[in-house]
Amino acid sequence: MKKIKYYYNTNTLRYEKLETPLRVKLLRVLGFLSASVVTAIIIVSVAYRLFPSTKEKILMRQNEGLLQNYLVLDEQTRKLQQQLAQLEKKDNEVYRAIFEANPIPDSARAKELEQQKEIQLVQGMSQFDLENSILKTLNNINRRVTTQEKSYAQIDQFIKNKEELLACTPAIQPLSNKDLKRIASGFGHRIDPVYKTVKFHAGLDFTAPQGTPIYASANGVVRTAAHLGTGYGNHVVINHGYGYETLYGHMFRIKAKAGQRVKRGEIIGYVGSTGKSTGPHCHYEVHKNGRPLDPVYFFYNDLTPEQFDRIVKMASVSNQSFD
Repeated sequence: MKKIKYYYNTNTLRYEKLETPLRVKLLRVLGFLSASVVTAIIIVSVAYRLFPSTKEKILMRQNEGLLQNYLVLDEQTRKLQQQLAQLEKKDNEVYRAIFEANPIPDSARAKELEQQKEIQLVQGMSQFDLENSILKTLNNINRRVTTQEKSYAQIDQFIKNKEELLACTPAIQPLSNKDLKRIASGFGHRIDPVYKTVKFHAGLDFTAPQGTPIYASANGVVRTAAHLGTGYGNHVVINHGYGYETLYGHMFRIKAKAGQRVKRGEIIGYVGSTGKSTGPHCHYEVHKNGRPLDPVYFFYNDLTPEQFDRIVKMASVSNQSFD
């Protein structure tokens, strides 16, 4: 049974029935509905946060898995970056320094990777952001590896060039001289055996019996193999490249031919006394860019340090040359 409310009217001094206006009733209904809607929204949002749906649980597990995979990949890329940085440092400070090559500037390599982001920021990344981050890191490493491969290819070429340069640099005596007794006259001003005046002697004289083999002191191409009436008699000139040339004079017989490619240690002729010569010997010269050099400093390939010191002293004695 509906309760009826009364109120005391002081004007009429009577109890009268209380009637609620329609406007107030509507406002009350609307207020109740609004409060209900707001309460429902709050309850639903709290429920979604505290009690995720099955689909949300699956997505959350997938996100956790992606995050763990990202952290693993990030650790692996960090180690790769450290290894690559060590290779780059060794490339600049060791390998390229050996061959006197300029180090590769950092601008030629990929820029340094940004510092590792905080775990909290990583956790806030979406799957798209994680994929982009990994992709950028891998692309950066790939660019650095590509540049490093090019650098190593260049260093490999340096090695080949150095090997070729060493093979083409005079490095042995032109004839067998194990006991170091065959050097008769050295490089510099010596007494001419014919004119008895002091003249510049542009090479070394090795005395040996006629017919003793004469060897090429480095790889090269025979430029001259003939008797040209220049005082050297039968002689051979070898162009070794890199500005080097060697001359072997007064041969009894020439074995090499002009245009022939010879290697270090290959027989190119035999000791004789042709041309302006006072006895069987091999006159040996070394030229660099057309300038004669002391050949004694090019015997580092077949002498011990003690033997080298001994031969330098022998070649420095002022005496009479053989040609």
